[in-house]
Amino acid sequence: MELTIMEKQLKAVADLNRLKILACLKNGEVCVCDFTDVLGISQPAVSQHLRKLKEADIIQERKVGTWKHYRIAETQTVLMQQILATITPQATCACRTDKGCNEAT
Repeated sequence: MELTIMEKQLKAVADLNRLKILACLKNGEVCVCDFTDVLGISQPAVSQHLRKLKEADIIQERKVGTWKHYRIAETQTVLMQQILATITPQATCACRTDKGCNEAT
């Protein structure tokens, strides 16, 4: 594996909030709006964490109406496969329909 990719991925997962995001995503796709509740930080802060994970090719996004939904990328490096295997899924993360994030606008 190229060292620059390894460096980018290790830096991306070297943060507690980003590890919590990955724990949430182990259960499947999650809307950005749900991360603010789980992490207890602002949406701009959540967006910055998600950007770091996306730039490291660890997660993918898709737009649903005005909201972005995130999931773990299907293709991972061996390093990331091993790291993801050690993260316990967090069951409290799921798109909540009461927020309207599942509705296309």
